[in-house]
Amino acid sequence: MNMQAEKAPQQKASPNYAGIIIGLIVIALLAYTTNWLSHNSAKIVGKDFSKALEYPLWAALLGLIANAVVTSTGTKEMIKPAIRTELFLKTGLVLMGASVNLGVIVSIGSKGIIQGLIMITCVFFFTWWLCDRFGISESMKAVMATAISICGVSAAIAAAGSVLAKKEELAYVTALVIFTALPLMVLMPWLANVLGLAPEVAGAWFGGNIDTSAAVVGAGTIHGEATAKIAAVIKMTQNALIGFVAFALAFYFTTVVEKGGQKPSASVIWERFPKFVLGFIFTSIVASMGFFDKGDLTAIKNLQQWAFNLAFVCIGLELTFVDFKHLGGKPTYVFLIATVFNTLLALLVSYILFGVLA
Repeated sequence: MNMQAEKAPQQKASPNYAGIIIGLIVIALLAYTTNWLSHNSAKIVGKDFSKALEYPLWAALLGLIANAVVTSTGTKEMIKPAIRTELFLKTGLVLMGASVNLGVIVSIGSKGIIQGLIMITCVFFFTWWLCDRFGISESMKAVMATAISICGVSAAIAAAGSVLAKKEELAYVTALVIFTALPLMVLMPWLANVLGLAPEVAGAWFGGNIDTSAAVVGAGTIHGEATAKIAAVIKMTQNALIGFVAFALAFYFTTVVEKGGQKPSASVIWERFPKFVLGFIFTSIVASMGFFDKGDLTAIKNLQQWAFNLAFVCIGLELTFVDFKHLGGKPTYVFLIATVFNTLLALLVSYILFGVLA
């Protein structure tokens, strides 16, 4: 008789439905609290500060607090299946396409487009080079260069999805973007008045430099209504290029960084291709063709914020402070140096295009 026991077939573990449901409830409650805080931040931190302290910071902070609670109570593994960071991030980016109206961008003329191309190209490659000098990782380098050169948080999210960056890298860059936006939002309108800049020049400067849309509008509003309009359109122009940069980064990482220069197959490139880019571009085209009325755009904007709320809550739930510790202080030095470069270059380009050549 063969006494050797036959191997029992491995049974697939059944999904932890209770953990998924509880996790989704926790995440939804945290996102709801984030939404309340972001809409009432003026009462909490003051009107000026509230314009720069956007919902990603509140969401990540609440997520970190909840992270500490579920870790200490031993329930983190139970709710882990409900943490779907990438799904929420990419959904938010697709919805963000509706805020990029190509007709509005064209209405400002070629100057805004030229400025956007100059700023993105120069700031991106300067930051990329600077990251190399400081020994920053490839994925962190991509996220930071994209965030500083295009539009902060949204661009960082797109880049992170394209290069498969770590969650702590995205959270680190997001925090830097938000914290630098506040002083720039307050300082730049004052400098614009000291320098005697015309509203068009000041608006182009704000839109081409400040990394969050809310802070751009805030700085423009402080300076004047005409400035705010120009600043918003310039920022929108740079936002429109998120999809193209995300695709280029995905292609570069697939063909160069991950494959060591070896040419991958078409199927591998398609597998790594950030599909949300197609959704972003499609939504932008549909919005530009007038398929959405004002009410639709408001609803889409609200859904976008909810998606990003959920995403950053999940990032906070996944992170630990140890994740940040190993990143060190070098990314902060790079970010600050690149931001100064961005500020000075944006002033020069804006003055020439909207001042000298006006």
